[in-house]
Amino acid sequence: MLYSTVTPAEKRRLFRERLATGELLRFPGAFNPLSARLIQQKGFEGVYISGAVLSADLGLPDIGLTTLTEVAGRGQQIARMTDLPAIIDADTGFGEPMNVARTIQTLEDAGIAGAHIEDQVNPKRCGHLDGKVVVDQDTAIKRIRAAADARRDPNFLLMARTDIRAVDGLDAAIDRARALVDAGADAIFPEAMRTLEEFAAVRAAVDVPILANMTEFGKSDLFSVDQLRDVGVNIVIWPVSLLRIAMGAAGRALDTLTDEGQLTGKLGEMQHRADLYDLLDYEAYNHFDTTVFNFEIEK
Repeated sequence: MLYSTVTPAEKRRLFRERLATGELLRFPGAFNPLSARLIQQKGFEGVYISGAVLSADLGLPDIGLTTLTEVAGRGQQIARMTDLPAIIDADTGFGEPMNVARTIQTLEDAGIAGAHIEDQVNPKRCGHLDGKVVVDQDTAIKRIRAAADARRDPNFLLMARTDIRAVDGLDAAIDRARALVDAGADAIFPEAMRTLEEFAAVRAAVDVPILANMTEFGKSDLFSVDQLRDVGVNIVIWPVSLLRIAMGAAGRALDTLTDEGQLTGKLGEMQHRADLYDLLDYEAYNHFDTTVFNFEIEK
């Protein structure tokens, strides 16, 4: 009932322990708190909170328009609804190194289990679009060092994302990944890798966990969990998938409503009221009400 009874510190500790086993952890992207509950119910290992999804939720493109307050607030709403660890997209850290430091502490306070800071210029753009520009290595390192210095919970996963593959190639991505690990990154998110061999090359170059982004309609092929596991990937995210599926279904339903004037033919595609109540743990709220509000007349 209400929010998760697992504390943020415990989520982070358990996440770190599981990540240390070397198994591949699956983090579908939650587009709202309810979908985070569904991800947990379906047996996944974690929840990912995408900056692109948060922007889209506000009706904005993913070009650095969101603020730390908006991201942390929505991140807290999602993270507190699930027992699973939540990783969040912190873009470029929302400013200079001191802003990056504040970002990390704010996300810790929001109950997040980990975050990634990227090396694009600010304002950034979606990692799978052309025309990206990355900062120099010194600036990228300063962001990660600021984040590492600001972190209070050592189990908060500090991940460095590098977008340099699309700008200067794989060798540059490997060199930057190594530098970011030396700066204090606990894990590496090599964005827009094109092949399994590229993931394997990054895996061989660093001794920290790596993340694979399996976003649709992007630069990377959509590799399977088994394929990614075989090349040593530790975390895989599907950041926008659930939102794309939900919006696609909503669009088709609206077309049906326009064409037919009713949605009777769509009932089989809808989440049933009973399933929604189960996901919300509706019965627990009902039980709580009856124990608090008892209108029997004492005799």
